[in-house]
Amino acid sequence: MNEEEIRCIGCGATLQTEDAQLPGYTPASALKKGLESGQLYCQRCFRLRHYNEIAPVSISDDDFRKLLSQISDSDSLVVYVVDMFDFNGSLIPGLHRFVGENPVLLVGNKADVFPKSIKRHRMREWLRQQAKANGIEPVDVMITSAKQRPAVEQLFDKIEQLRGGRDVYVVGVTNVGKSTLINSLIALRNGIKDVITTSRFPGTTLDRIEIPFDDHSKMIDTPGIVHNDQMAHVLTAEDLKYISPKKTIKPRVYQLGDEQTLFAGALARFDYENSTGSVTAYFDNNLMIHRTKLANADHFYEKHAGELLTPPAAENLANLPELARHHFKIEEDSDVVFEGLGWIAVPAGSVVTAWAPKGISVVIRRALI
Repeated sequence: MNEEEIRCIGCGATLQTEDAQLPGYTPASALKKGLESGQLYCQRCFRLRHYNEIAPVSISDDDFRKLLSQISDSDSLVVYVVDMFDFNGSLIPGLHRFVGENPVLLVGNKADVFPKSIKRHRMREWLRQQAKANGIEPVDVMITSAKQRPAVEQLFDKIEQLRGGRDVYVVGVTNVGKSTLINSLIALRNGIKDVITTSRFPGTTLDRIEIPFDDHSKMIDTPGIVHNDQMAHVLTAEDLKYISPKKTIKPRVYQLGDEQTLFAGALARFDYENSTGSVTAYFDNNLMIHRTKLANADHFYEKHAGELLTPPAAENLANLPELARHHFKIEEDSDVVFEGLGWIAVPAGSVVTAWAPKGISVVIRRALI
C-alpha cells in the first residue's frame, strides 16, 4: 500500500502493518475492514476509544520540529490553545519561532469548569498578560469550552473572521483539550462526532490531522508538544481523574487563623502563616482538602501521604517529586495558583507559603473574583 496516503483519522499517524511499536500500527485484517468501512484507526486509537487503554509509541523531537516548522513557512492563522487551569504548563517554548509572521489567536480552553462567579474579562486579561510576558502578542484572546456549543460557535466565527481564507494551524501542548475542541468544531460544521482521538492521557495526537474547509483551505491539528512541567506528567493515569475537572468546580471556603495548613491530597500544601480570615480553594471536586496546624504539617504529611492524603496512591508516591517551597507576601486580593491543579484565593496582607512537586509552577495573580 502507499503508506503516505493512508492515515489514522484519530491521531493522524501514517497507518502501517509491520511494527507494533511505531506510530500508526494496525493489523492487516483491521486495515482491510477500515478501508471497507471508512473508519481508519490505528490499533492505539482503537483501544483508546473503546477500552480507554493507551499504548506508548515512539515519536522523536526531530519529528515534532519538522511538523512545527511547516507553520512558519505557511501563510496561515495560528490558533494557540491553552488550558485555563494550567497556563504555565501550556506554554510552548519558542512559539514565536514556529509561527513566524503568522497571526496568533490565543484560546483559553476548559472555561466550563470555572464557577460563574469568576469574571470572564479578568480571565482574558490574565491570559493576555501572561502571553505578553512570554513574548506572545495575540491578535485576540478567546475564552471557550469544547463542551458548550455557543462558546464553540463564537470561536468558529472568530476563526472565520481572522483566517481570511487561509489555512488554520491549531497548536498546543499535550492535555490542554486541543483535539476535543477541534472535534467540537467538526461536529458543529459537519455533524460528525469524536473523529480525533481524545483522552486524559497526554500526547494523544501523533501527527498532523487535516480537516478541509469549504473554500479548499484546511484546519490542521498538530501533535501536542510534551511539556514536562505539567501536573499530568507526575501522576499515573488512575490519579489524573483527581486533577482533571469534568464538572464546574465548587468553591470551598476555609476560615483560617495564623499558622494553619491545607493539603490538597499529597500534591500541594498551603501554609497560612500570617493573617486571619477566609480563603477559598478551587480544585477538582474529587480532590480532598485536609486541614491541620502548621506546626504539625510536616509530621502530618509524612504519616498520611499516599493514604489519607491522595492522590497519589501509596504505590505511586515514590514517583512524585518532592514538594518545593514558594513563599509569598500578598499585597492585594490574589489567587495562589498551583499550575495544573487549582488555586486558593487569599486576602490582601496575607503571608503564605505554597508547596508543589518540584518543577510545577506556583504563581500569584490578581484575584479572578
